[in-house]
Amino acid sequence: MAQTNLTPGTPNVALNQGIKNKPDTMTKIIVTKFLRNKLAVIGGIILSIIILAAIFAPWIAPHSFEEQRLLDKLKPPSSEYLLGTDKFGRDLLTRLLFGARISLLVGFASVFGAITIGTLVGALAGYFGGKLDAILMRFVDILLSIPSIFLLITLVTIFQPGVDKLILIFALTGWMGTARLVRGEFLSLRTREFVLASKTIGTRSHTIIFSHILPNAMGPIIVSASLQIGGVILAESALSYLGLGIQPPTPSWGNMLQDAQNFTIMLTAWWYPLFPGLMILITVLCFNFVGDGLRDALDPKVND
Repeated sequence: MAQTNLTPGTPNVALNQGIKNKPDTMTKIIVTKFLRNKLAVIGGIILSIIILAAIFAPWIAPHSFEEQRLLDKLKPPSSEYLLGTDKFGRDLLTRLLFGARISLLVGFASVFGAITIGTLVGALAGYFGGKLDAILMRFVDILLSIPSIFLLITLVTIFQPGVDKLILIFALTGWMGTARLVRGEFLSLRTREFVLASKTIGTRSHTIIFSHILPNAMGPIIVSASLQIGGVILAESALSYLGLGIQPPTPSWGNMLQDAQNFTIMLTAWWYPLFPGLMILITVLCFNFVGDGLRDALDPKVND
């Protein structure tokens, strides 16, 4: 039988190898898998730049977003106006920066509200089941059967446009998909051994829901939230383009496109509709890339 060399001063090779080969933490595994997705990394970097630019817009914007210089209207990109001016002579770069604040605020805040409502409804339906599950899911089915754009336009017309009202409306109309997703996760997780063990020792239901099951369902919820933000930004831009969203002079990417919808302007001032549309495209695309990267990183079945 081979004997382990325990002579003083001699390194224990097996012990050292065991320390070196210790398993990676879950956080390290998730980060590593996310970093392997090049599109997700690029999307995350671009999103970080856009978010930082929006946060520091009052300090880095070259002009006031309300300042009108009619003598400089529809000027092409130049050293004074890096992205040109609009039909009122306002600096387009400045309005894009402040418009990013509005679009991102509406996106993040409304999705946070929608995820909160959807998680609560889905958790209750999935954990308790029975009649409560049937009632909540039928209510979700009814709301999902209503065309979303019709519902949005109706609510915006009733409550009048505004940042706070838009956030509330998007939150109240965007939680149903999350509720279904969370319900499915809870239906699967409530039969696991750790949940049954918690019930056996008399743990309260709210403790099991929020302390035991919900943390294990956070992966799909995070992915859903990252993908929903892009959809909300598109919806806000569409409503603002129709004149039902953020109202001038407060800039948003949608109402900037509305200002530039004149056919003559689109032909003679190409920069006017181009840059707001490009910002919407890039931002939504980056959110989708990040969402795909998070989905792959948080899915234990995906092994790259």
